[in-house]
Amino acid sequence: MNTPHPAAAAVATTATERRAETRDRLATAAYDLLVVGGGILGTSVAWHAAQSGLRVAMVDAGDFAGATSSASSKLVHGGLRYLQTGAVRLVAENHHERRVLSRDVAPHLVNPLTFHLPVYRGGPHGAAKLGAGVFAYSALSAFGDGVGRVISPAKAAAANPALRTEHLKAVAVYGDHQMNDARVAVMTVRAAVESGAAVLNHAEVTGLRFTRGRVTGADLRDRLDGTEFGVTARLVLNATGPWVDHLRRMEDPGAEPSIRLSKGAHIVLRRTVPWRAALATPVDKYRITFALPWEDQLLLGTTDEEYEGDPAEVHATEADIRQILDEAALSIRDEHLSRSLLTYAFAGLRVLPAGPGGVTSARRETVVSEGSGGMLSVAGGKWTTYRHIGRTVLDKVAKLPGSVLAEDMAPVGDLVRRVPLPGVANPDAVAHRLLADRDPGAALAPATVRHLATHYGSLAFEIADLVRRNPALGERVHPEGPEIWAQVVYARDREWAGTVDDVLRRRTTVTIRGLDTEEVRARVADLLRGH
Repeated sequence: MNTPHPAAAAVATTATERRAETRDRLATAAYDLLVVGGGILGTSVAWHAAQSGLRVAMVDAGDFAGATSSASSKLVHGGLRYLQTGAVRLVAENHHERRVLSRDVAPHLVNPLTFHLPVYRGGPHGAAKLGAGVFAYSALSAFGDGVGRVISPAKAAAANPALRTEHLKAVAVYGDHQMNDARVAVMTVRAAVESGAAVLNHAEVTGLRFTRGRVTGADLRDRLDGTEFGVTARLVLNATGPWVDHLRRMEDPGAEPSIRLSKGAHIVLRRTVPWRAALATPVDKYRITFALPWEDQLLLGTTDEEYEGDPAEVHATEADIRQILDEAALSIRDEHLSRSLLTYAFAGLRVLPAGPGGVTSARRETVVSEGSGGMLSVAGGKWTTYRHIGRTVLDKVAKLPGSVLAEDMAPVGDLVRRVPLPGVANPDAVAHRLLADRDPGAALAPATVRHLATHYGSLAFEIADLVRRNPALGERVHPEGPEIWAQVVYARDREWAGTVDDVLRRRTTVTIRGLDTEEVRARVADLLRGH
């Protein structure tokens, strides 16, 4: 029998009651828009729709950002490789959104990152070409991250001791940003709720509701306790990502496939040396493999291959891991790629428009379609432009012929364009305050303080307050990681965490650090039950 964590008994929970209240609200209110799917696309639409004055509900069969949206490369970037295809305008638009996120919307969650692009003898690109490319790339961002340039192998090796220098001719340098995708997703859900949306995760659509042949809601089942309920809405938006065609066939059993899937796998390794820059290494003329310092670890990937299986079963295979390590070895010394350093492996599915050709050349775009029952289905998109995509989809909703919502919503162009995510603050200032204001009996380690500041922004003060009221919650979840038990309580009470994986994989970084031991998982489960 597991011994309860000393903090567990001291913390009362009303998570079950809150879920019941949300279900009752969803079942009894009349909504303008029901968004099915709580990934980045659905969450962005829900956030902007609520800002426009619509009554919005959002549900997800799993956790918010529980699939593709938390399985990305964690980048907020302009898309250097798009320059190769001449997509200059796209890169400029991506850079704009990247700057808005990093400066105005989420400076507490989106962090600058220097990239090194190594040029090896016999490689697919020459130093002159890449030098010109990174200069043009930085120019399209108005040199906001410095001037793209080429540096010597010695200078690059000083920044990255793990860099393979044999046959290295030069290294191109440019700037982009990165994030913890799951944390940004949770903050966006919170922003949608603060704008008036009602949300519930682990709520599976079991059928659609029809009124005179038109989709007017959905029947649902709470996966955590089996409760069945329904939601009525004037418009239903299908934003279920890899499952988009599954829901389309609920509307029309004869619906043709609208998407295809590409699998992208990543692995996480413990770092053995400092990494002061990320590596973006060309594998061939079109593909790049990344090595990213992330969450005190090293994130490697990604793959890109067609996937035809069950989306719920996608995972990183042994073949994926071998491929990622082999490609990483093009620019990283072998001793830093040992399998003994592996802490986590994961995979997600890119949703691409159906069509001919291979997935690597398929268009990465957002597609909106209307079904026979009036349900809108939206698929595709990327993290960097997720706010823009949400506004674009909402604008299309308003401009549909005979739109049932146009008269009741503020024009998309009138919305405040740079609404910050909750907790917006300078992380350095938050960390300073946490260290300066801490009580002697509830002191937090500097590593924990920095972690809280860069994952919650000013909301970190709410977590610190939990520790002040119950110092036992200041204990680390695992001695080798920065997280504390107060974050578990906060995830349960303020961030809709309903399962152990919700907490350890997406609200915190315990799993990706390889620290989710059986004892840790058992204690988290106890806290989720309020024990």
